[in-house]
Amino acid sequence: MSGIWAAYNKALAAQPLLVKAMTSFTGFTVGDILAQKFISPEDDYDFMRTLRLGTFGALVHGPTGHYFYGMLDAKLPGTKPMTVASKVAIDQTIWNPIFGVMFFTYLGLAEGKSVDDIQKKIKNDLATAVMGSWTVWIPAHTINFKFVPTSQRLLYINTIQIGYNIFLSFLGNKKADDDSVKSALVPADAGNIERFAEDAKED
Repeated sequence: MSGIWAAYNKALAAQPLLVKAMTSFTGFTVGDILAQKFISPEDDYDFMRTLRLGTFGALVHGPTGHYFYGMLDAKLPGTKPMTVASKVAIDQTIWNPIFGVMFFTYLGLAEGKSVDDIQKKIKNDLATAVMGSWTVWIPAHTINFKFVPTSQRLLYINTIQIGYNIFLSFLGNKKADDDSVKSALVPADAGNIERFAEDAKED
């Protein structure tokens, strides 16, 4: 394991943007595979859906995260409590909604949906995605900004993201007029998959 970790860090130092894009690709891909397995086990596996999520990770999440967290650490260096709290607040009140818009827009375009459909999707689900994420990402980013080095932030995020992506995948792939998760503002981890699935079935 130490050899793998050393190789990862060597690659990260040499090609930080590429490596972070690939870790995001992995996180989103695995998250969607698990989402399909646990949320809709009766349905056939949708490879194209996983590909859309994976490419979002590689093309959007990884690169934007690389620059955003690099900028955030440059503007607010250090790990004092007020610095950490400020970073978490900026991440969750500014970056989080921007990320949500990018997520729903990318998926909509990748699926060939109209601008009106994408706007409806954002209107219906953005608040759910943002507010639902707070129970996961506020504590996660408190740890992140306190203890994790800048270069390792996206690896840490993508590790947690695998569970959270189950939630994102569910939101991203439900119909724009489906209200099944609007009240499901709960931590987006594997322990809540059953509840999301049950809510979807009820509607």
